[in-house]
Amino acid sequence: MNKEISSTKNPLIKEIIQLQEKSRKRKKENRFIIEGAREISLALKGNYALQSLLFCEEILSFSKVKELISEINSVEIIKISTEVYQKISHRKTTEGVIAIATGKELVLDNLELAENPLILVAEAPEKPGNIGALLRTADAARLDAVLIANPRTDMYNPNIIRSSVGCLFTNQIATGSTEEILSFLKQKKINIYGAALLKDSILYTETDLTKPTAIVVGTEATGLSETWLENTTRNIIIPMQGEIDSLNVSVSAAILIFEAKRQRGF
Repeated sequence: MNKEISSTKNPLIKEIIQLQEKSRKRKKENRFIIEGAREISLALKGNYALQSLLFCEEILSFSKVKELISEINSVEIIKISTEVYQKISHRKTTEGVIAIATGKELVLDNLELAENPLILVAEAPEKPGNIGALLRTADAARLDAVLIANPRTDMYNPNIIRSSVGCLFTNQIATGSTEEILSFLKQKKINIYGAALLKDSILYTETDLTKPTAIVVGTEATGLSETWLENTTRNIIIPMQGEIDSLNVSVSAAILIFEAKRQRGF
C-alpha cells in the first residue's frame, strides 16, 4: 500500500460516486462498487475480479484488509480518511471497506445447470430491494440459477448488492428478454410453472416440482405477462384467505421454492 486519499474531491472518489449512482456508467465501463467486508469476500468466492480496494483505518485495520484479500496480489489498496469514507459509504453501520470490481456477463449461455435443475425466473422486478430478497431466498435454497426477464435495473445496482447481502455473488444469474428465457427453458426441457391468480391455476402443493423446474413470478402490481401465462407447463396458485389478493413477490417465491425443495427432500 503506497496510496492515500484524504480529499473528497479526489478524481477516484468522484469516479466511485458516479459508479454508485449511474447505471449507464456501470454498464459502459463494466465496473461496479461493493461495500462491506462480507460482500467483498462473497464476491471473491464468486470469482469476481477486484480492481481497487479502499479502506478507512479508523474502522478496519490494514492487517484485516490483507486477510480479506489474502490470495490476491494484483489489487490496488488505498487508505482513505474518515471524511472520504463517509462520503462514499451508504450504510449506517459500516465495515470500513469498499471495492471497485469488474462485472461479469450475465448471459444464459454462461449458465451451468445440474441434470434436474430448480430455477427461479422473475419477470421485470421493479425494486432493487425485491431483487435482493429474491437472491437471498435463492441462496438459502441453493437454486441452480436465477433468471431476470426484461430487467428494469442493472444487476450491479448498489441497492441490489446491499439488499441481497452479497447473494448477488453466490447465485448463478442471467438476464434476458422473456422470449430469450422462454426459448432457453424449452430448449433445456425445463417445466415452467407460473405463479398466477387464475381460475385454471392449480394449488402449488398439488404440483409435481421434482422434475426440472422453473418457477416464474411476476410483478406485485400486474403479475405475469400474457406471454408467460400462455407458455407455462401449468400455472400455479398460493391460496389467499384474507382480504388482499397478493403477497410480496419475494415471499411468494420463497413459498414456492421451498415447497419444491420439500418435494425434493431438501
